[in-house]
Amino acid sequence: MHVAIAHVASLATGKPADPSLRVTLHFHPDRLVGGVPILECMARDGVYRSQFETGVSNGGLTAHPGGDRWRWESRLFAGAYDEAPAAVRPKYGSLNFRRRRFGGSPRFGSAHLRLAGHTLGRSTFCYPDSVFEPRHFGVASRMSELVALAEADDKDLLDDYIEAHVHGVVDLGRDVEALVLDPCYRATSVESAARRLGCPVEWHGGFALAVAELCRHPSYRGAEFVRLGVSLAREGVVDPLVLGDASRSGLHDEQALKRVWHYVARFGAQA
Repeated sequence: MHVAIAHVASLATGKPADPSLRVTLHFHPDRLVGGVPILECMARDGVYRSQFETGVSNGGLTAHPGGDRWRWESRLFAGAYDEAPAAVRPKYGSLNFRRRRFGGSPRFGSAHLRLAGHTLGRSTFCYPDSVFEPRHFGVASRMSELVALAEADDKDLLDDYIEAHVHGVVDLGRDVEALVLDPCYRATSVESAARRLGCPVEWHGGFALAVAELCRHPSYRGAEFVRLGVSLAREGVVDPLVLGDASRSGLHDEQALKRVWHYVARFGAQA
């Protein structure tokens, strides 16, 4: 871990990060991991696990030896994790530099863990997303130039984030300020499971996309995903609960559901 952070620090420039900023780890709280609800897994283990451990992601599925994610981490972290067990590899999130209630990168899930301030010191950052082979990096002690770069960039809302890599175990009791959920999960099994995590539970403003608004943006991700969203809507609305039920049904391609979620996250954010 220390080797990896030190290597990224050698590539970073600028002044220290604002200590009031927080890293957020996004996920969909009603998905299954090995047939078990993800929050049940988290409550059982007491930790947040990476894609290398779960095999589940709301981005690309390349976290395996020799995969794109593995190769990128090998380059960025100077080979520090090449032979390391999956449990110690970094966990991916975002720096919520715009201080949004929905967290730093809602494209990856309607819920997020807001990490405590002390985790900034064992996190590394890049801009843009690592899938684009970025050349700009940051650590807590050298961060201001990376934030300025992201603030000045004119990106789509779903791409407007600084990627974060949290090194070491993310303990739900020690390292998490709150789990922040969409209000569509109030009084559901998701809320019940969330209350057993050992960290505070909070609520953001919610995501809910009306079919009429969905149909106005066929070119955003593709007309076929608009049609899928319309077919899944309940009472003319698509929200995280609708998409979670569709995922667990096993009747739909997960990559297609991901693109419907992009519509909901981009155009359905409530004030």
